[in-house]
Amino acid sequence: MGQHIRRHGWLIAGATAVAATLTLAGTYAAHAERTPERNDAAVEHTESGWRQPESRMPTMSATARPAEAVPERFATLPPGATLPSGAQCATWVRARPAAENRQMNLIANSTTGHHVGPDIYDDSRSDSRIAPRVDGAFTGSTRDILRWAACKWGIDEDVVFAQAAQESWWKQTVLGDYSTDPARCAPGHGIGADDRSGECPESFGILQDRHPYQKSAWPGVLRSTAMNADLAYSIWRGCYEGWEGWLNSEERGEPYAKGDLWGCVGRWLSGRWHTPESEDYIGLVKDLMAQRVWDTPEFKQP
Repeated sequence: MGQHIRRHGWLIAGATAVAATLTLAGTYAAHAERTPERNDAAVEHTESGWRQPESRMPTMSATARPAEAVPERFATLPPGATLPSGAQCATWVRARPAAENRQMNLIANSTTGHHVGPDIYDDSRSDSRIAPRVDGAFTGSTRDILRWAACKWGIDEDVVFAQAAQESWWKQTVLGDYSTDPARCAPGHGIGADDRSGECPESFGILQDRHPYQKSAWPGVLRSTAMNADLAYSIWRGCYEGWEGWLNSEERGEPYAKGDLWGCVGRWLSGRWHTPESEDYIGLVKDLMAQRVWDTPEFKQP
């Protein structure tokens, strides 16, 4: 069984938080039992979307599907759904590009990522179906990058917008989860290197991916906004598919089960399933989503 370590840090209290003072919670890498299973039954495409029986494995497509009408927005796809490729999502997002409002992200937004290894996902299904899809292969505005990640991993884009606001106020430059243990420092970010005497950051970027548990994603998650978001929601998708059975072996508020969008959002903070800490975090993300904070004049300021 892999290690399961909680993430701790400060949370954004609301939409008016000052981005410059954020010290934010980071990420928690997936560690689960290896229990491979396979089912190659075909997916059906209906007028309402892609449909696949609950028992079937998701198809993680490596190539774009035939041209389709550009979606108005990206919604959550159920467990087992066929996910669009990164290339298809890039085409859809670039058909309706958004302006940039985070000038500090410009370099990272124009930088693509790289592939990752199996160290991030301690489950054979994630290793074979999810890890190969992670590449951060997109450039664009910050909003476009978040939409691309939402599309690629089949999660509602408003959830992504709100969670990225909670984690970093959409700033790829944010560092978080400071540690005093030199062994947990990322390359180039040793003790004291980031103006925190005796400490180093463990978490980086727009979704606060956490280096000690995602070493093969380094340095992409630091240098590339798309890579940071791509990795974060690949982990969310593994949770949503029901591939993190280890959550039932830890402190939990209810039994872990697939298809729980908000449970997997809360697990990102705490590494636990519907615990009070997770529920507090879920509440903060939901509040930002209800406000549509990313559309407010204050948030749109550079």
